[in-house]
Amino acid sequence: MRSLASLALCLLLAGCHRADSSRPLFVIIVPSQDNPYFKAEADAAAAHAQRLGYRTRVDAHDDDAYRQDNLVDAAIASGARAIVLDNAGADSSISAVRRATNAGIPVFLIDRQIQATGIAKAQIIADNHQGSQIVAEEFARATGGHGEYVELLGRESDTNAQVRTTGFHEVLDLIPGLKLVAAQSANWSQSEAFQKTETMLQSHSNIAGIVAGNDTMALGAAAAVKSAQKSHIVITGFDGSPEVVDAIRSGVIAATSLQPAVIIARLAVDEAVQYLRTGSTGKPEKQIIPCDLVTRSNAGDYGNFEKIR
Repeated sequence: MRSLASLALCLLLAGCHRADSSRPLFVIIVPSQDNPYFKAEADAAAAHAQRLGYRTRVDAHDDDAYRQDNLVDAAIASGARAIVLDNAGADSSISAVRRATNAGIPVFLIDRQIQATGIAKAQIIADNHQGSQIVAEEFARATGGHGEYVELLGRESDTNAQVRTTGFHEVLDLIPGLKLVAAQSANWSQSEAFQKTETMLQSHSNIAGIVAGNDTMALGAAAAVKSAQKSHIVITGFDGSPEVVDAIRSGVIAATSLQPAVIIARLAVDEAVQYLRTGSTGKPEKQIIPCDLVTRSNAGDYGNFEKIR
């Protein structure tokens, strides 16, 4: 049974959007509107849906499955025609997706998949495995394939974190001259990455590089490296955030793997519209979109999680 707070949220969000009900509603739910990656995908999905004649609402679940449940219930109460969701957990999100589907609201997953098929109408994700391998290859090239290195891992509960570290090591473990001397989770956090990097630099004074599981942690690592006056250390990230692309242009960070968040968000909206019109997306449920390697030589071609030229 839903709590009174949950019911109040559902009624509030439903009531706030009864105006302008002549246009069908798309609800877009992402982990955070403060994180640049999640904001980019939310903004892209909302803008594209609005261009196609839909009204939109953007909400954030803060990686809290209970809050996600409440937001999905609010979408159902609002009479949403479709939900675009970057979910709060591969297992913990299944029931929310099923509940919306059973209510007749198709769900289109972006960025993160769930551990079930046949419930969501689409699961459109970046190829984290391919992306981690291409950035690991660039890390090996930039370090000359020699020296000690450390790794900053993402949140342990996030499937993408696990896929990325596996991809990194499928490349780096084959290079005899590179030696992993420490690996710690910084939970996708810039401040935590700064602290963890400081500690690892004190314990391992001769490291040649830092492999970060996302760009936010890469920025934290770069700040710690600057504070320690060790500008020779090679740092790589993952995501393709504008701030890291700028850092690559200036030589502070060596490379990142850009997840095409904007393309994926627009695809989800297009497939939702196609499904509402025809009863089919015309595509397989699971769709894997390749990542792009961004280095100093091509950084000018990228901005806001997409290729701009």
